[in-house]
Amino acid sequence: MSTFEPPAETLADVVLVDYGLGNLRSATRGLERAGASVEITDDPEAFAAADGVVLPGVGAFREGMENAGPLREALTDHADAGRPLFGICLGMQMLLTASEEADHAGEGDVTGLDLIPGTNVRFDVDRKVPHMGWNELEVERDHPIVEGVNGEYAYFVHSYYAEPDDPDAVVATADYGVDFPAVVANDAGNVFGTQFHPEKSGETGLRILRNFVEYCADR
Repeated sequence: MSTFEPPAETLADVVLVDYGLGNLRSATRGLERAGASVEITDDPEAFAAADGVVLPGVGAFREGMENAGPLREALTDHADAGRPLFGICLGMQMLLTASEEADHAGEGDVTGLDLIPGTNVRFDVDRKVPHMGWNELEVERDHPIVEGVNGEYAYFVHSYYAEPDDPDAVVATADYGVDFPAVVANDAGNVFGTQFHPEKSGETGLRILRNFVEYCADR
């Protein structure tokens, strides 16, 4: 039985970005349980009216950046204005500057949103790739998104992981033959992402989503 109690009222209005590569249904359900009113849209004008924006994502870095290309300026403006932007899985990787994935696929350089400077690199470990399954989260520093989740488990599906230029951008780590960033954030704290899928991570994921919604409500 779930111990997570959804709030009695809506806490924040959240936009879930629809650019063709996201688990929108599960993410919407999770955010609504966490207390958000969710609008699924690819209209950049909706970003300005929202308390926070969620950039979900599954798939390849190049395809993600190409699909989200028309929204790049709006996402950057939203972040530069100090407003909450939350990337999930591929969405988190898109917050960085680049990814080895495009080179690995022979597709050349692809530029990410560059909101958290760094590169996504492929796992080079003696383990099965992609990494799929539950891993323990180790919180490395304070940030509202990870309140109450140190030592809890989250669900991952990925072959690449973030390597931010600034080690302080790493908020939480997990271990898969190497300690890799599970949660990252920019210096200002308003742009952040999880490599795992909170919408697939049970009580831990709901806690993360509630943290996000409460962060949006407090801004």
